[in-house]
Amino acid sequence: MTSRTERRGVSAALKQGQITPTELCQKCLSLIKKTKFLNAYITVSEEVALKQAEESEKRYKKGRSLGDLDGIPIAVKDNFSTSGIETTCASNMLKGYVPPYNATVVQKLLDQGAVLMGKTNLDEFAMGSGSTDGAFGPVKNPWSYSKQYREKRKQKPHGEKEDSDWLITGGSSGGSAAAVAAFTCFAALGSDTGGSTRNPAAHCGVVGFKPSYGLVSRHGLIPLVNSMDVPGILTRCVDDAAIVLGMLAGHDPKDSTTIQDPVKPFTLPTLTDVSKLCIGIPKEYLAPELSGEVRSFWSKAANLFESEGAKVIEVSLPHTSYSIVCYHVLCTSEVASNMARFDGLEYGHRCDINVSTEAMYAATRREGFNDVVRGRILAGNFFLLKENYENYFIKAQKVRRLIANDFVKVFNSGVDVLLTPTTLRGAAPYLEFIKEDNRTRSAEDDIFTQAVNMAGLPAVSVPVALSNLGLPIGLQFIGRAFCDQQLLKIAKWFEKQVQFPVIQLQELMDDGSSISEIEKLASVSLKH
Repeated sequence: MTSRTERRGVSAALKQGQITPTELCQKCLSLIKKTKFLNAYITVSEEVALKQAEESEKRYKKGRSLGDLDGIPIAVKDNFSTSGIETTCASNMLKGYVPPYNATVVQKLLDQGAVLMGKTNLDEFAMGSGSTDGAFGPVKNPWSYSKQYREKRKQKPHGEKEDSDWLITGGSSGGSAAAVAAFTCFAALGSDTGGSTRNPAAHCGVVGFKPSYGLVSRHGLIPLVNSMDVPGILTRCVDDAAIVLGMLAGHDPKDSTTIQDPVKPFTLPTLTDVSKLCIGIPKEYLAPELSGEVRSFWSKAANLFESEGAKVIEVSLPHTSYSIVCYHVLCTSEVASNMARFDGLEYGHRCDINVSTEAMYAATRREGFNDVVRGRILAGNFFLLKENYENYFIKAQKVRRLIANDFVKVFNSGVDVLLTPTTLRGAAPYLEFIKEDNRTRSAEDDIFTQAVNMAGLPAVSVPVALSNLGLPIGLQFIGRAFCDQQLLKIAKWFEKQVQFPVIQLQELMDDGSSISEIEKLASVSLKH
């Protein structure tokens, strides 16, 4: 199957009674069980999902569907609060923590009749770029088991056992990306602080969208870096991301950083003519570490726009080389501040030591946090020390402004969107990925994505093609602040041109019915 958006939408199938919400929910639950070894979910909310599907079914029977998301299976990254469902951030610190309320984005999806399949796996407290550092173990990339990758692997001699040869999903929203890629849900929420939605989307062959900062509420998203965190959206096509964005966007009185203007749900118009567009190619993103294959796909994408009449120009974002260091200082500083709330007193893990309050604090945090989180807290507190504050934190804030201004200048010069790689290369095998520490890996993997968070801009990763190894490669489009709809419109046009192939997971399945289930789910998007 090539063009997902031309097939009948699952939403239309529900409205016409070709499938019921309960049947759809059961199909997804069955796939979650069959793909359990991917470790995409921390919690599967089977009872909740079936109950929600039943409610949805009653609405459809009465002809009172709530809209395009009614009865649609979704998944949520486990750093969004979900009322009555454990929310762990993949950390021992929050094991057993059940929030009393829903995050605004979760509530909005449930209000539209969406069916919550479960909470997805991540790097602990969303700190990482592989989804390998959580307390519940690493997430495996569904493409490790795809026909496309397996066929290419056969040509390569390798002594290692097949089982140890699996690939990482990218992170930190790897569970959500794997859940969407493996057809266990139609859309998933991730979070994006420096690329945590776009990076795994690129590695898992799905669409990963980071909205403009302030367009979507952060209330109930357990914070990592308040000034950069954005709820992200993962789907199998751009149209679906637009539908979900339309439901989530808008002011939230519980989040003072959200925009005041009302946002109406929108249908993404189809772009037929790109000749009036100006596409910017930032020269600083031609990093020496960028793989030849990704560079080639990037170049072909630029040529595609040019051949259709768009103006493609090289642009400069001169402060790009400082962005990773700047991001590290600001990120760890805000992390140190945010993590102070986990003290063992109010919620989450508490150690047994009761010699003194200080001893209890220290032991609780030592037991609750992994090395990565403790390392970032330590670095952040160092940057925030009185003697370092001016030299590190304040200086990084100034550099952040320069980075944001680079984007403003480029967009003011007439550029509509920027086209860049999302990642340096395709997904790495797990054993190769863990040879380097989290800090080094994150700095490398966030190279093309984190500047967007510092500038508060919208960006989307779109799968473009398969590498020589049969693995997905994604490219990133960056838009002007609050021009999310225009960005998605261009991404949708590009998606239609490249016709990214659907993952073939038949080998995963042990019986024919599962294959047909997967093929049916693969061929639909939320709408026509």
